[in-house]
Amino acid sequence: MQKVFDEVNSLDHQCYEKYLLSEDILMEHAATTMMNFIVKHFTQHSKVLIVCGSGNNGADGIILSRLLYGMFDVNLYIVKKPKTDIGKLQLKRALKVGVQCIDNNLKLEDTYTVIVDALFGTGFDKQMNQEYIDLIKQLNNNTGYKLACDIPSGINKKGQINQIAFKSDTTITMGALKKSLFLDEAKDYIGKIIVSDLGVSREIYENYSDLYILDIDDLHLPLRDYSNTHKGKFGHLSVIVGQKAGAGILCADAAFNFGVGLVSVINHKEYQLPYHIMQDHKLPKNTTAIAIGMGLGNYEKNEILEILNKNIPKIIDADMFYERDIKVVLEKGDSVLTPHPKEFCSLLKIVGIEEIDVVTLQKNRFTYVQKFCAKYPKVVLLLKGANTLIGQDKKMYINLHGTNKLSFGGSGDVLSGLIGSLLAQGYSCIAAAINGSLAHSISALNYSKNNYSMTPEDLIEGIKSL
Repeated sequence: MQKVFDEVNSLDHQCYEKYLLSEDILMEHAATTMMNFIVKHFTQHSKVLIVCGSGNNGADGIILSRLLYGMFDVNLYIVKKPKTDIGKLQLKRALKVGVQCIDNNLKLEDTYTVIVDALFGTGFDKQMNQEYIDLIKQLNNNTGYKLACDIPSGINKKGQINQIAFKSDTTITMGALKKSLFLDEAKDYIGKIIVSDLGVSREIYENYSDLYILDIDDLHLPLRDYSNTHKGKFGHLSVIVGQKAGAGILCADAAFNFGVGLVSVINHKEYQLPYHIMQDHKLPKNTTAIAIGMGLGNYEKNEILEILNKNIPKIIDADMFYERDIKVVLEKGDSVLTPHPKEFCSLLKIVGIEEIDVVTLQKNRFTYVQKFCAKYPKVVLLLKGANTLIGQDKKMYINLHGTNKLSFGGSGDVLSGLIGSLLAQGYSCIAAAINGSLAHSISALNYSKNNYSMTPEDLIEGIKSL
């Protein structure tokens, strides 16, 4: 896991005060990381365009021009002259070594091997004028490899894009990871993320955080590491199958392939199921976890309430987020909730937090997850999205390994099965949510066929090979 921060100005000041590092030193390290990336990936004397604004983000770009000068054909475009003393100093230094500025004669029809965006930093929070909008449009349309300094210009400190943003292939962010890099709408603009050290290691630069990025190696599979065992030792998941039976059956099949010893589907009908999936009309006494909500429809209300009142860990999904009875489980602390954005808006309204639409939610995902988790600290919330957010109490985890391959019906049912399987095997709610989500994402990432062709069965098959 990697720590994520709301802001890093306080971390920079810690470097000044505690480690006696100057702003100049931090900037030099930031630009050196960008230089090393360009030197490593591109042929010397290639044409590099560096576009700079008037703040410290622009000053980082000016330093980069000095470091690259002589090795590359550097084109430094100063959109607005530096306004800070350190920025003015960096420009003097660049000019001394021979860097020449492009003033108002930028020809974006030219072919650039690399385009570096150093217009605005993470503090950007204003409307752009038409000049900047037109400039970023032209930069995005250029075929050169696009590198963003700290954060792509146009993404504000909340991660929102209000007008336009630079569409980078790689973002080199300074010092530490910032929350603004991980809002869903920013995902197509960020590209690959590299963190630059600023004169001290990240372990020293960073301090405490409640927010984390999940790495692929954070996945802990339910591998069986002892021999004297039987199916009863690995739990029994009961899946409530409703009107749209396929959703519950997919959930059950996914669960069975992720280590749980027994799986039953619960309904008053009889279904043609794989031989390894059992059927029953009521919860078996040895049930160790329950999955409810996927394809539920108009299930008998009294039975739902009875199930929700059971002191058994639950994975709750889909149709349950439109039922007021969901309040029953929120105080218990034995549940994982997995809504998509529309379902989460319904849930927020039911519990009286706020009535909002999906657009508002998507622009403020972190805020509303925090609000919900503050009110119900005992449950685990997993908000689906391009970057999945998993929260409990004050802690939040970001799974950024999601892929557009997962945009198909049944994907969420498979996820519920994976989490339910882990709950049945004795994982805590937060561990089940984290590991189920990672397994789900990694299985999709490993799928090698066309990204539009994945099916739930493919996803389940991939789980077997993790």
